[in-house]
Amino acid sequence: MHTVSKISAAALLLVASVASQAADWSDTSIGYRFGNKYAEPFNTNDVKKNIFNLNHASGYKYGSNFFNADLLLSDEKDPSAFGSTDGAQEVYIVYRHTLDLAKIGGPALKFPGVRGSGITLGFDANTKTDVGYNSKKRMLVAGPTLFMDVPGFLNVSVLLLDESNQPSGTTFSTTPSSRFSVSRYRYKTHAMLTAAWGIPLSKTVPVSFEGFMNFIGSKGVNEFGGATKPETNIDAQVMLDVGALAGGAKGTFKVGIEYQYWKNKFGNPASGPAGKGAFAKTPMLRAEYHF
Repeated sequence: MHTVSKISAAALLLVASVASQAADWSDTSIGYRFGNKYAEPFNTNDVKKNIFNLNHASGYKYGSNFFNADLLLSDEKDPSAFGSTDGAQEVYIVYRHTLDLAKIGGPALKFPGVRGSGITLGFDANTKTDVGYNSKKRMLVAGPTLFMDVPGFLNVSVLLLDESNQPSGTTFSTTPSSRFSVSRYRYKTHAMLTAAWGIPLSKTVPVSFEGFMNFIGSKGVNEFGGATKPETNIDAQVMLDVGALAGGAKGTFKVGIEYQYWKNKFGNPASGPAGKGAFAKTPMLRAEYHF
């Protein structure tokens, strides 16, 4: 394993033990979003998707947890198999744990514009049934985080990524001249500058600007010998708290509009064989129920 894998695996064991303590605060939601201009590499079609998600964020004595699971249901333009009229299905899971350095006895690192700092650890994992590839991504992440001093929150991290995938029915040589092969392909360890935010836009109307942004470095050569490119993935939404407007509890029911900009999706060059499907520009409708 790469060094970052060993560090992340050990840290996640530590996280599991400390995160078992009672949460000081938590927010769990179920959500739905829809768009008809999703893009997939090597697919020239605009794809409709219905996406259902479960999201959880919580804080405890030493830091915070974030978990999100998306169930993505494509239409027939992103088929589940050759000749099928059924759309592909995908589950994508993200987990992040951030240890607050000041709360574990480390330096607070406060300065103008920054209210604190931490160490973020976590993973991504997915499985998808689609034509040809059938992704089974696994990725460990680790790196420092700054807590920006803004209304709401804005966290900015620099993470190292240890990513692999296991496309169905494919094996890869462990070295270019090796006689041995493996079913899981490991990319070059690479870096990501990432930000996540939730910022109120008004003191009188319960509307907020939320989302995340990832700038991901090249991960070297892909499974099939092609060069990868850096990725830009921005997913932002403006959400209106309609529950609070109707006189209900604050933060219970939100609706809004969302936009995804994803260039060189999964590292596939938008100017290469992956074509227009490697450059997503997707408007969406979104709804969330928090409990």
